[in-house]
Amino acid sequence: MSKVKPEMRILFALILLVFTVFLFLPLLILLIRSLDTGQGYTFGNYAAVWKERDLIGTVLNSLKVSAAAASITTVLGFILAYAIHCTRIFHPMKGVLKTVIVAPMLLPTITYGFAIMYSFGNQGLITKLAGRNLFDIYGFNGLLIGYVAYTLPSAFLLLHNAFKYMDKKFIIVSHLMGDGTVRSFTNTILRPMAGTLGGAFVLSFILSFTDFGIPASVGGTYKVVAAELYEVMLGSIPDLNQGAVIAVLMLAPAVFGFWLLHYLEKLHFHYDKQTGIELPRHKLRDVSFGIVSAAVAVGIVSVFAVMFIAPWLSRYPYDLTFTFKHVISVFQTGDLTKVYGHSLWVALLTSLLGTLIAYCAALLNARTSLRAKPVTDIVSMITSTVPGMVLGISYLLLFNGSSLKGTFAILVFCNIVHFFTTPYLMAKNSLSKMNPSWETTGELLGDSWLQTVYRVIVPNSVSTVIEMFGYYFINSMVTISGIIFLVSAQTAVVASKIKELQHFAKFNEIFVLSMLIFLTNLIVKLVCDYGQKRTTLKQ
Repeated sequence: MSKVKPEMRILFALILLVFTVFLFLPLLILLIRSLDTGQGYTFGNYAAVWKERDLIGTVLNSLKVSAAAASITTVLGFILAYAIHCTRIFHPMKGVLKTVIVAPMLLPTITYGFAIMYSFGNQGLITKLAGRNLFDIYGFNGLLIGYVAYTLPSAFLLLHNAFKYMDKKFIIVSHLMGDGTVRSFTNTILRPMAGTLGGAFVLSFILSFTDFGIPASVGGTYKVVAAELYEVMLGSIPDLNQGAVIAVLMLAPAVFGFWLLHYLEKLHFHYDKQTGIELPRHKLRDVSFGIVSAAVAVGIVSVFAVMFIAPWLSRYPYDLTFTFKHVISVFQTGDLTKVYGHSLWVALLTSLLGTLIAYCAALLNARTSLRAKPVTDIVSMITSTVPGMVLGISYLLLFNGSSLKGTFAILVFCNIVHFFTTPYLMAKNSLSKMNPSWETTGELLGDSWLQTVYRVIVPNSVSTVIEMFGYYFINSMVTISGIIFLVSAQTAVVASKIKELQHFAKFNEIFVLSMLIFLTNLIVKLVCDYGQKRTTLKQ
């Protein structure tokens, strides 16, 4: 750790100022507004919301469908991760599985619902193949499918990463010691993975509970908290006080969930050393997990395939003639291409500025002896807890009369704060593993701290910086919950435009815009992956 320099204090003060203005103050205003009844500060608004809007039923609906989705997602994520790491299924299939499972992360969540409608609706692709409606897609069923598709990639990546650090030698030893299949599986797989399984469930639950995009399209009459919040804030008669109350209430499950995550850390299993041993072939295990994994992958593809088919057909599902007219129409409509440009601009600014802020915060935490540096960990914990819609409402209340209202700047800062946690932890983990004496050596050679950072620290963490940039960019392109209350006619982005097009049932335009986002994110991801590989090889 280097001695505290003036430039460290200045940088820390700037970062703290950013989060004071764009995190702490907005949340404080939200809390105050929820207590403001016009005749003083009481809990009257809370009582009114519970009474007038049947919020108990809405909360129970959200809890029920989110818990069901999280349970299914955790089981499927575990099966997929186990199939990749602990079976001998066809190796190229493992690569295909990882690609298919993660692919939905490149699409806006609001389009998930439309894909479900075009797949399972009366004239849907899967309905046609099955010859009948399999179930009603509006309400609980549609939300469940959407939430599982939305949260499965995140849960899978969490479990997939945990399996990388599991020593499979203990599985073989367990069998050699005469343990039965169930006992061996419990002791060598489930127990070491218990903390991560709990984390995957909590993560999936929170993502489902706080998502707005999927209920906006297939929620139907099944009321959930996120949709209720949108209705209160942007309905025919907006009520900012009641919206603030619902936003505060949305924090409760998230806070509880992350407290539970902290508790589950005690269950994490640590190995003294990992070995790269492969498990022997087991025909029943390999075939069964291969079939289930393939079925999940086919299910994901079948839900989203229609998004990439319908825009190329004249009038799906009635006229299946191939045509370019829908795609050409979008590119000829100046309004839609302008909105796509807005999305690129916001994502690029968010990635550049967000990566800089997250990297500097991690640098101060991991590579300096500043006394106040734990504040960045606190910021990281809070940003991971606050749902996007809550953050958006907080900004609306705080900046409503300011020059920031209706600007790209407020969208950029909302995204930076909303997605701060993961890039910050990426950088912190990378920087903390580097040689702690580099700054001291640089100082002895006559370099300032900033020069050492520029010449030594940053070049050795380029791979992480690229990963941070890609994470910010992709999430900024697909998000809607954080910015739905902040966009204006001049700053509309693709995700908010899709919500507008929904009212006019312009699904071909929605799917074309979704394809644009998908292809853009895919290109960025491939470029970032290539950049990471190049920098890793050089190092």
